[in-house]
Amino acid sequence: MREDIIKCPSYRPKNLPDLLQRHDSKYWTRKGNKEMLRLFHDAAENVPAYKDFLAKHGVNHKDIKTIKDFKKVPPMDKDNYLRAYPYEALTWNGNIKRPLTIHATSGSTGEPTYFERELSSDLRRAFVVDSFFERNKKTTEGPTLFIVAFGMGVWSAGMGIYTGAYLAVHTKQRPVSIITPGVNKTEVLKILRNIAPRFKQVIIAGYPPFVKDVIDEADTEGIPLKKFSLRFIFTGEAFTEEFRDYLSNRADVRNVLLDTMNTYGTSELGPMAVETPLSIMVRRLANKKIFKKLFGDIIKTPTLTQYIPDFINFECVDDELYFTGDNTIPLIRYKSGDHGGVLTFKEAEEVLAENGVDLKKKCKEAGIEEHVSELPMVYVYERRNLAATLYGVLIYPEFVKSAVLHPGFYDLLTGKFTIVQKYDKQQDQHLEINLELRKDINLTERQKNLIEQRIVNTLKKRSSEFRELCQNLGERVHPRLIFWPNEHAEFFTPGSKQQWVKKVKSNK
Repeated sequence: MREDIIKCPSYRPKNLPDLLQRHDSKYWTRKGNKEMLRLFHDAAENVPAYKDFLAKHGVNHKDIKTIKDFKKVPPMDKDNYLRAYPYEALTWNGNIKRPLTIHATSGSTGEPTYFERELSSDLRRAFVVDSFFERNKKTTEGPTLFIVAFGMGVWSAGMGIYTGAYLAVHTKQRPVSIITPGVNKTEVLKILRNIAPRFKQVIIAGYPPFVKDVIDEADTEGIPLKKFSLRFIFTGEAFTEEFRDYLSNRADVRNVLLDTMNTYGTSELGPMAVETPLSIMVRRLANKKIFKKLFGDIIKTPTLTQYIPDFINFECVDDELYFTGDNTIPLIRYKSGDHGGVLTFKEAEEVLAENGVDLKKKCKEAGIEEHVSELPMVYVYERRNLAATLYGVLIYPEFVKSAVLHPGFYDLLTGKFTIVQKYDKQQDQHLEINLELRKDINLTERQKNLIEQRIVNTLKKRSSEFRELCQNLGERVHPRLIFWPNEHAEFFTPGSKQQWVKKVKSNK
């Protein structure tokens, strides 16, 4: 099967579009279990590193015969697997002599981590993008302009969405033109002003806060957004339904269920799950009672997506998501570090029914019944106490630590701080950094400015993605600093463990 994937440029699982509509929730559960077992045994026999990994854990893959057995297979992560073996050993048959694309993401140290992607991953992304195209006749009838406003260059999001869109457009001969300004607001606005009027429809793919900046400024400059029949594809972070409504109202999006789509992916496997008209509908129907029943006792609004078991499969263990999927490096029960959960379509439907909501009836009333599939769902929210997100870029506490612990600030700051990701009333995103002063210290404006400058410069140095944001957005993405008296109870209670990143409650 793997050779077929590489040789056949039009690969997709046989009859998949038909299967998505035709089969029920139980079918997809069985399909997912079957795929996880198949990939496990294939990797156990043909991936040198995984052979050794199982041997060290005393596992004979032939003893794993059921999904119950599979759940006893030791999970892998970056430390015990990806960083523990030579790169070639992690690949199929230890072979990298094949066409591959290399992309990068900034890790927790700020240094880029490189991953290789093969054709099968791009074709799967193309299938997802084309499914989004097909939800709107104006896209398929054209002409449509597709603006890639993710970071380009080596970064995975921009190049991935470009490649997927390119393959989708040319495989199906869609009347879609693609342009790639990246995270460059000036260029995107020029495109909207000068090129977009030629088209009947415009699709913008980008990080949610960046897209919002573009739409707000375009509206201020009098660019006629309402004439573009705008649609949006997002990735990089979760956002609330209030954010979706805000953006859709400003851009005059006709149907938020069909014309907006957030995605969930990782650098290791690329796009793994996407919002669908159904998953958006479920999240919008979730009042407080339904929300708690579906997602548990959390305060962060999660991204709710559906996934195709032919492509990827998820498990939830102690609130952490494990995924099993194929790529240049196949991953089996990989600990993502992301928190969330897994739901079947049937489970979601029953929760809504228990609260007086007929899901299928609601879908019919919204005119999306032809786009409804009973694929399984995965919901995800950011890693706890790990990093803040700004325009899709992860800001780790370690970055700020290295700035505030500068010798010049020893007599001013304790080195403790808390990063808070916030939105103002206009839904503009910013980072707030709360810093603890030493006892009896009052800063001058000059000292405050020096600390801010040091933090910004350090973030630029440690994260090339943040540096790119600053180049394009300037002071808009600079963190806002608040200085607190020593041992203030708001963030610095004596004797308690320091919370470096705090997730604030989202408005639902």
